Amino acid sequence: MKLHCHQISLAYGETESAVFTDLDFTLDGPGFHALFGPSGVGKTTLARIVIQQMAPDAGRIESVPPERRLYSYNLERLPGWSSVGRHLDRVTPPARRERKDALAADFGLAPVLHQRFAQLSLGQKNRVNLVRYLVQDFDLLIMDESLANVDEATRERIILRIKTLYPEKFFLYISHNVVEVARFCRRVLVLRGGRRRPQALVVPGQDQHGAEPPDPADLQRTMLEIMNAA
Repeated sequence: MKLHCHQISLAYGETESAVFTDLDFTLDGPGFHALFGPSGVGKTTLARIVIQQMAPDAGRIESVPPERRLYSYNLERLPGWSSVGRHLDRVTPPARRERKDALAADFGLAPVLHQRFAQLSLGQKNRVNLVRYLVQDFDLLIMDESLANVDEATRERIILRIKTLYPEKFFLYISHNVVEVARFCRRVLVLRGGRRRPQALVVPGQDQHGAEPPDPADLQRTMLEIMNAA
């Protein structure tokens, strides 16, 4: 799969300040790709354009081949009138029930499936929300701070598990954690702000798959490239 952003322009607000001006990039899938940049640079806005929740003033998003795109984001909430387990059962297609159970176990959620969503911690809520997207039919999944409030070791385990279970899928991972995006992502799309040219740069990541971390010197070099791009 290939995701291409072709000359996207967008301005909003009373001052009509530009968020993007002729933004252009290409990411080749499958795998984990990161969307990185400082707060306010337009990461979530770009994610909403990719999934067609928002239309740009000019330009277009193309994918080859066409695919089903889903969007998971931090602080998304589920209904509180049933247990987490019953809700996941309702939204999971029958053919993916075993996958749902495996994900719940892998994500450390099995002990809380009987609880209501409001009773969970923020990290547990985000993990439950992510599971309900991973059991759906998708080709591209945007994870917008989807593992916020989850401890580092658990985030690492979850990312590696997703990469193992979905090697053919395209993920766009939005995070402020430069170590994480440098370590686990194949490509890191760095948004630089509306007045800088080019507005986005693509930096190769370390794309870790197994438990063995990348060479520390290589990881440090990638992190510096990302920060210099930003």
